[in-house]
Amino acid sequence: MRQKPRSFEEQREAHRARAKRAALKALRKAKLTADKAGVKLSDWEGEFLESVETRVGKYGRAFRDPEKGGAMSSLSTLQHVKLKEIGAKAKGKTPISRRRPRSA
Repeated sequence: MRQKPRSFEEQREAHRARAKRAALKALRKAKLTADKAGVKLSDWEGEFLESVETRVGKYGRAFRDPEKGGAMSSLSTLQHVKLKEIGAKAKGKTPISRRRPRSA
């Protein structure tokens, strides 16, 4: 059984490690889902997945500007949205960006 980190520094590092693992898992899952479904990703989407995976693996996060995402997250807000769109495309669903807005 794992012990909880004691100091604030250890807690922060543990949280960053969890965010990094979650981002890498989501990237691999999107790519694997597309491969299994036989969906052809565009060149841009394939390059996006590879470059983000490389940056997260090397630096722990895929963006530099703190205004683009959470301080403890590995993907920026827009990277997260694009990853969801690729996952939806692989599953044959309507991409998030093309859905109709909800009416109030």
